[in-house]
Amino acid sequence: MTDSRTLCQPPAGGTPTVLVIGGGASGNAVTILLSRAGITVDLIEARPDWNATTGSGITLQGNALRVLRELGVWERTAASGYPYGSLGVTAPDGTVLFVAEDIQTGGEDLPATLGMQRPQLQQILIDAVRESGARVRLGTTAESLEQDADGVSVRFSDGSEGRYDLVIAADGLNSATRAAIGITEKPEPTGMAIWRIAAPRPASVTRTDLAYGGPAYIAGYCPTSENTIYAYVVEACRDRAAIDPAAYADEMRGLAQAYGGAWPEITEHITDPKKVNYTWFDRLLVEGSWHRGRVVLVGDAAHCCPPTIAQGAAMSLEDASVLAELLTSGREWGEALFQAYYDRRIPRVRTVVEASVQIGQWQLDGVRDADMAGLIGRTMTVLKELP
Repeated sequence: MTDSRTLCQPPAGGTPTVLVIGGGASGNAVTILLSRAGITVDLIEARPDWNATTGSGITLQGNALRVLRELGVWERTAASGYPYGSLGVTAPDGTVLFVAEDIQTGGEDLPATLGMQRPQLQQILIDAVRESGARVRLGTTAESLEQDADGVSVRFSDGSEGRYDLVIAADGLNSATRAAIGITEKPEPTGMAIWRIAAPRPASVTRTDLAYGGPAYIAGYCPTSENTIYAYVVEACRDRAAIDPAAYADEMRGLAQAYGGAWPEITEHITDPKKVNYTWFDRLLVEGSWHRGRVVLVGDAAHCCPPTIAQGAAMSLEDASVLAELLTSGREWGEALFQAYYDRRIPRVRTVVEASVQIGQWQLDGVRDADMAGLIGRTMTVLKELP
């Protein structure tokens, strides 16, 4: 990774033009980096609200913070979040079994971990996209992509059209762009699901604590600001259609009530079903390449994993950083560059996806002597290296 970015020339010459489809973490990040390098970037996002109010909390480890610093938003992020450097494992009754120091995957000058409210992070990235000078269109999708040797012609949902040297698909787990360019891999459920909520922070909560066992596989929480936390309970998948959304708070509270420690205080605030999110865990890893012609995947469109080691957002942000580095390196925008992007990312992403899925599978299988701590430690050690 490098902070030195120079204006590159695509094969057609002139000022490069890029369309970014999707305004989540990876789409926003690559937009910021390319725009700052002098590339003309259009960002389209399907949701009119740009996902600015969606989500409860997020855990950002050092390698994610390193990219946020590259984006120029680290100070704003630090001011909005809650830094900490350890993880506690407890019994279901709240008894602390052990505390492990987190590995500083972003280097010694960044916290090991920062918890924050997901809408706060999204707003920080939105502001940075606006400041970068990129052109943003909300409530807009790409209806068709037609490629030739020189670029991509795009027809949009509002009837307009555009021509680009490159299209970057950052449209998430169920990426329509991925399917449109003929990549057939789809996300698959892992067998687990998670209940999540944002709640007031008990004074005792100053790090992530995880309880294994009880009526759920995992009951955990992390601080997301001086005043808030992100709390979650992980169980086996259930048919979402069979769960009335009006009962979400009752369902999560019923599971959470079995846990001690800070949970009784947290449970008092699990009352509004509209504030509770229920999601299945999925896995995805596109193999072979993450591009077809001049359409390239980043983030969840290319890979996703359960949040068992809290690396999903970090991998997406790293994708954006590496792709932007290559695109601004002066190399020709062609097959070799796009394959180099995949070759550089795939070993690291595969390590994270496989470790994240394995941890969940051990729990699903009831493996009591699994080397969970060892696997996490080995994975985090790999992530200390630059992507």
